[in-house]
Amino acid sequence: MTDATRALQSTARAESFKAAFRAQPAGVALVTAATESGPVGLTASSVASVAVDPPALSFSVTRATGSAGRLLAADTMIVHFLADHHVDLARAFARSGEPRFTTEQGFARLETGEPLLSDAPAALRCRPLHIVPVGSSSLVIAEVLDVRFGPPSSSLLYHDRRFHRLDGDSPNL
Repeated sequence: MTDATRALQSTARAESFKAAFRAQPAGVALVTAATESGPVGLTASSVASVAVDPPALSFSVTRATGSAGRLLAADTMIVHFLADHHVDLARAFARSGEPRFTTEQGFARLETGEPLLSDAPAALRCRPLHIVPVGSSSLVIAEVLDVRFGPPSSSLLYHDRRFHRLDGDSPNL
């Protein structure tokens, strides 16, 4: 097998992998942290529960530079589960150069310094236990130190490159 053939197969596998995950809906979260250079944050659709004792979760970031790199270096962070009315916020934190942590976006600071989205349905304050490099990404496994609940809201989902609402009126199957 030639290098060109391997490269084509690798590209095809990567495209198939992305297509498979586009068809799988995921909850949307905002991960924030306080750093020496100011608050950082990013949108994540990879948050998963890992364990109950101790409570732990995981998420991945695609680079270890910019906001993601600063977030990976933080001692603690907050994983906010987003509601459907946070769609503009999710978009802002998913793109470079967008306004972040504005007064209009509804952020406050915890006494420990992390930026908190006050109206998130749930906000989990965490400390990283393990950061595992995987290709160009990093998998973060974090212990949950505290959980804060905000007003109940319809969940924000990501599916096929678009945001969607999941609410209590959705039919049970």
